Amino acid sequence: MWLDKGGLLWFNLEIFAKLVRVVATIEKLSVQVDEGVLGQDSVYATTYTPSLLHSMPRAATRETAGLNPQLEVRGEDLWTGYEFSWLDAHGKPQISGIRLRVSCRSQTIVESKSFKLYLNSFALTKFETQAEVLKTLDQDLTLAFRSPVLLELLALSQLAETVTQMPGTCLDELDVATHVYSRSADILTSDELDANVHESLFTHLFRSLCPVTGQPDFASVAVEYRGVPINRKSLLKYLVSYRNHQAFHETTIEQIFVDICQRCQVEELSVYGRFQRRGGLDINPFRSNIEDAAPVYRLARQ
Repeated sequence: MWLDKGGLLWFNLEIFAKLVRVVATIEKLSVQVDEGVLGQDSVYATTYTPSLLHSMPRAATRETAGLNPQLEVRGEDLWTGYEFSWLDAHGKPQISGIRLRVSCRSQTIVESKSFKLYLNSFALTKFETQAEVLKTLDQDLTLAFRSPVLLELLALSQLAETVTQMPGTCLDELDVATHVYSRSADILTSDELDANVHESLFTHLFRSLCPVTGQPDFASVAVEYRGVPINRKSLLKYLVSYRNHQAFHETTIEQIFVDICQRCQVEELSVYGRFQRRGGLDINPFRSNIEDAAPVYRLARQ
């Protein structure tokens, strides 16, 4: 970082510029979440409180992560809720799972902790019917995401029946050595083969960090593509390099999508992040240049 030239210390300007960008990113992000609840002590509402939902501009979160705010990509964010309850007309508790689909073109994203607190606010509120609950959720979340949403209430049996294995070839047994734990797109390479393949690769070794609290976010990440073969060891090391990377789930998967598009010779690409739940919610971003809907399944760690 410092070079000794003729008895003087000279600062490496390239590293200095990177530090400036990191500080600027943290400052931007702090402004965005300043009015949210992430990283703050929780106060649990005892009655239905839609104002708990905290929206953030999707374009701004992309810009903070160094992405194009108007990123041209298809896909959606698939949320699953496991801790949702309300009271029926007689005061008896009811329970349900939630599956929420939000287009990656929505104007805003919703802070996950605020979503958790919002769902918890239903716990002591009476509703005449399940249809009324669904309508209330749909209205509130459509407003919060500034976009139409697709919402389902799931019986516990429906949550259980989707547990499966990730399709494709697992990279986790590859013999690799690495020391890079901050995102590095330069690791990605294509095999020098005159070939065109269609394959699905995945890893369960993925970890990134929450940009606000610094807590770890574990996930399984799948990459399906058509094109010149991606070097599998380089792909695994690249995904491992996110281990100390701080970003929201949505922009993390978008960054992976962009890096692979730029560094590898792919014609078709889909990237899917199945993140482990936190606060009874998991967020599973899916980004693609060929399709919009995320596959619906649940992994053992979820």
